[in-house]
Amino acid sequence: MPKQTVLITGGAGFIGSHLCQKLLVNNYKVICLDNFITGNRDNLKPFIKNKNFKLEVCNVSEPINILGKLDYVLHCASLASPRDYLDFPIQTLKVGSLGTHNALGLAKKKRAVFLLFSTSEVYGDPLEHPQKESYWGYVNSIGVRGCYDESKRFAEALTMAYHRVHKLDTKIVRIFNTYGPRMRHQDGRVVPNFIDQALKGQALTVYGKGQQTRSFCYIDDLVEGIFRLMLSNQNLPINLGNPHEFTIMQLVEIVLRLTGSKSKVVFRKLPQDDPRQRQPDISKAKKLLSWEPLVSLEDGLKRTISWFK
Repeated sequence: MPKQTVLITGGAGFIGSHLCQKLLVNNYKVICLDNFITGNRDNLKPFIKNKNFKLEVCNVSEPINILGKLDYVLHCASLASPRDYLDFPIQTLKVGSLGTHNALGLAKKKRAVFLLFSTSEVYGDPLEHPQKESYWGYVNSIGVRGCYDESKRFAEALTMAYHRVHKLDTKIVRIFNTYGPRMRHQDGRVVPNFIDQALKGQALTVYGKGQQTRSFCYIDDLVEGIFRLMLSNQNLPINLGNPHEFTIMQLVEIVLRLTGSKSKVVFRKLPQDDPRQRQPDISKAKKLLSWEPLVSLEDGLKRTISWFK
């Protein structure tokens, strides 16, 4: 039986590159699309010479032309870090709207399965805790974070419209805070920020009082969940994340202990619309995908710190 082909938009990014590697190990052909606005060619080094891997440099917010058969289209392209989407709000909105439309159109043309990489940010600053997929969210559409939150909410709506109108086989994963090797040192997200600052002996920057909570999922766990979702018959959104909740100050303590750093902590004003709580309800993933994360925060941070060094 010939190998199945998977196209991944944003495949040179943190999550995308790990997924490329997972698919190649599982005997798929992979076509990676990236314009390197935040993706990194170094992320592709482990498999760039693999005969089953192909890189196409392109902007998915413009029409996508791919020859040959595709079995899956995974739309991972996004500016997911607050630093990035605050610097590039229009590009963020474009990749969530035009990029999603183009990727869906390609999947429809190729009769391929489509998987949208969405986010826990669709829940905004949630009034429900933990967050179930049935929760509609509490989002400021015109706030500074609205470019990212609403781009993903629109992408979900468009994906479901293609599913209902064109009978396209679509999946939606809502990704909660994920970390691990290949994150950029200056990413702007809390785990790489703290590790980078701790290893350099710089003060760790905490916003607000550090009592806001996050749930951190190691990249290997997330990628396994996405792979299972890709092969499933599930069309409605599914949360993937680690349900263990930590305050930012708890994360500070763990990072300082594991790095052996003597760094101090400095407190800064809490950014506008920063979520106070973030914790996934993963009951659906457990039941429908037989999935739950296996890597503890401590073990995952040890691996990530080792890579950062």
